[in-house]
Amino acid sequence: MPTGEVSRLINHFSRFPGMGSRSAVRIVVHLLKRKHSIMEYFLKSLTSVYEDSKVCSICGNIDVRETCQICADHKRDNSILCVVADISDLWSIERAEFFHGKYHVLGGKLSSINGVMPEDLSVDRLCSRIKASNGEIQEIIIAMSADLDGQTTTFFVNDKIKELGVKTTTLAHGIPVSSDLEYLDDGTIITAFDQRKDI
Repeated sequence: MPTGEVSRLINHFSRFPGMGSRSAVRIVVHLLKRKHSIMEYFLKSLTSVYEDSKVCSICGNIDVRETCQICADHKRDNSILCVVADISDLWSIERAEFFHGKYHVLGGKLSSINGVMPEDLSVDRLCSRIKASNGEIQEIIIAMSADLDGQTTTFFVNDKIKELGVKTTTLAHGIPVSSDLEYLDDGTIITAFDQRKDI
């Protein structure tokens, strides 16, 4: 049984989402066996991310600068904004390489069980972005998971922005119920966007 710092490292890894104690042990053993070929670069990357990462002041994405690469890209379509619950959802959509609009990260989904209330989400900032665009933003895609919290959040966001004169759509329900966007394959995400519907 490992002790000291190794034990603490395993404990830290085991707290990651979807990571159990056995997986944490395998990762730590893998790193320890490859201290110079893997762990050294892992530590450098971790330190760099810790020191340099910033939350984008516009959309809420994480990057190494105040305005993320997506928001700063003038080639992207400013007329369409995809609203996601979390950064991992944004990255999943970007991975599919088909959406060319911009994003807004809410910072979670409404959930009474998890204590996430409306004031915890960046919905007011979303409304401010729409107003400040002076009509440039024409469509809001609310891209939430098909679970209860995702649907509750979708209706809440839609209710908040419906008076702002923008078209509001949601993803098609090709997305399995109770599945998170970050775990879906690219084809499923693309189909859900292509078949999105008005709310």
